[in-house]
Amino acid sequence: MFANLFSRQVILMLLAALFVILMIFAVLQGPVDIPLTAIYTIVKQSLFSTVESTIPGWQSNIILDVRLPRMLIAALAGASLALCGLVMQGMFRNPLASPSILGVSSGASLGAVIAIYAGFSLISAWAIPLFAFIGAGISLTVVYRVASTRGQTSIATLLLSGVAIGALNISAISMLLALSLSNWDVARMIIYWTMGGLDGRTWDHVLIILPIALSGFMLLLFYSKQLDLLLLGEQHAMSVGVDVAKTRRNLLLISTAMVGAAVSVVGGIGFIGLVVPHILRLLLGPSHRYLLPACLFAGASLLLGADLFVNTFFNQQAIPLGVITAALGAPFFLFLLIKQRLVVS
Repeated sequence: MFANLFSRQVILMLLAALFVILMIFAVLQGPVDIPLTAIYTIVKQSLFSTVESTIPGWQSNIILDVRLPRMLIAALAGASLALCGLVMQGMFRNPLASPSILGVSSGASLGAVIAIYAGFSLISAWAIPLFAFIGAGISLTVVYRVASTRGQTSIATLLLSGVAIGALNISAISMLLALSLSNWDVARMIIYWTMGGLDGRTWDHVLIILPIALSGFMLLLFYSKQLDLLLLGEQHAMSVGVDVAKTRRNLLLISTAMVGAAVSVVGGIGFIGLVVPHILRLLLGPSHRYLLPACLFAGASLLLGADLFVNTFFNQQAIPLGVITAALGAPFFLFLLIKQRLVVS
């Protein structure tokens, strides 16, 4: 027992260290080299305005207005997607459950695309997050309703309905894209959004995702024991006093808010919620007490690492982040399908 506990703590510390290292590299990386000492001085000066500095103003602008918001958004979005995948896999006791597979991510993307197509995004910066929340919520509600009968949820029906709703959302996005081709500016925004990315993100985007991601994580910690019990089955959870219907509803609301916030600022980035929780379950076991912080660090690290990879090797080609995460996640998804011997006809 102590050996297992020790190894879990070691893995958590390694993940936390990796997260910190990638955050530092994310701030250091860019077409312009800025020393770490200068970055430290800039951040210190921004926090304590009384600190005197001889750092040029253009360096301060690059760090404070470009690299720091980009780094924070990547970390928060990656952590949110991984945590939501963990919750869905735990609730439905299936390693294939994730925001992308259940149609939640595509629903949020559809909501964001509607806001862009209708011009609401030009009226308010909160239009895209609001529509993303609505899209994610409607998609998840439909999927859950279709799969649930008399308080019982069919996992197979859940996954299949998620795939169906996801396909429907993608077809709607494609239709809106086709209708917007006459206005290239709108079409370009939709294309860029659906591929996912971090370019042009500002502190306004940080303020959109930060409170939802942090409050969502704290709420999920509160439900960690209930998630452990749900893994043992609905009947077992009810026998020890868990209100399964209420718990699932609350967890779905939290997950929907976190996915909506993440998609609203980074666009369509998939498979993080599928890959990260499954790997961590193999390493740490089923306890959500350890899985929740581990997913936070690992999800954030994965998106930070993907962004660093793109900016290092494809900085001239502007490869979308969603392409990189899909290239990593799709083979892993196929591996899970083969492992579980699912036959799709």
